[in-house]
Amino acid sequence: MELRGYRTYWGSTGMPWAEFAAEAKADGYDGLEVPIPADYAGQQALRAALDDHGFDLIAEICTAGSYVPDRRATPVQHLESLARQLEIIDRFGATQINCLAGCDAWPLAQSVDFFGEALTLAHFTGIPISFETHRSRTLFNPWVARDLVQALPDLYLTCDFSHWCVVCERLIDTEFDVLEILAPRARHIHGRVGYDQGPQVPHPAAPEFAGALAARQRWWELCWQAMRDAGLTQCTLTPEFGPDGYLHRLPFTDQPVADLRQINRWMLDTERAHFVRWRAGV
Repeated sequence: MELRGYRTYWGSTGMPWAEFAAEAKADGYDGLEVPIPADYAGQQALRAALDDHGFDLIAEICTAGSYVPDRRATPVQHLESLARQLEIIDRFGATQINCLAGCDAWPLAQSVDFFGEALTLAHFTGIPISFETHRSRTLFNPWVARDLVQALPDLYLTCDFSHWCVVCERLIDTEFDVLEILAPRARHIHGRVGYDQGPQVPHPAAPEFAGALAARQRWWELCWQAMRDAGLTQCTLTPEFGPDGYLHRLPFTDQPVADLRQINRWMLDTERAHFVRWRAGV
């Protein structure tokens, strides 16, 4: 099994696709994880950037809004949003889909119905889809995620465990039993390190956050093992340190404490080395 790394467009939004992809190539990524533009010119520019560097694409979908959904949107409106974006992806092409779907306020029964319909819609593309464990969305905590995967045998996850650290206000090492239930559904990983009071440590290389990094790496190993047990030949990881209140900044000057591109490159290199050690049983 091999590990493939993807560059997130979050934190680079608005950068021309050619420039974004060239940086990704220079930093050693295997592909891009981005939302496909709705306009033809944007799609053509993205396609050219992918082809120029031989990149794979993980297409990103957010239903009924951006990362945080419209609280007033109904499940039907979320499904309509999903269908529109799936149609674009189906025409454009992608190797995987990462979807932020649903709303944290929905009752479990409503969420089960919604994800059942969502999986039916996605099935027609023939492209593997996984749903992200993201705050404000249905999969905002591990116990809701557990109940959903137990109800829906075809529901797979994009594992961004940093969100659960914030929701649960702990590193969640005491919840390893839940992770053992969820790991067989892991199909993609977002490589960000959260801690008990936030979704993103100031820098994952800092020794004061070594415990938080080690906790995430234990969970990622559990996912890798489940993927290998399922017979998968590759696993995908997107280093996803980002802006938007996640990146720590100095008071009064508002200067960032670290460079996002450098952090994500560090995460890519670190997890590649980590994966090699894990695969070798070291």
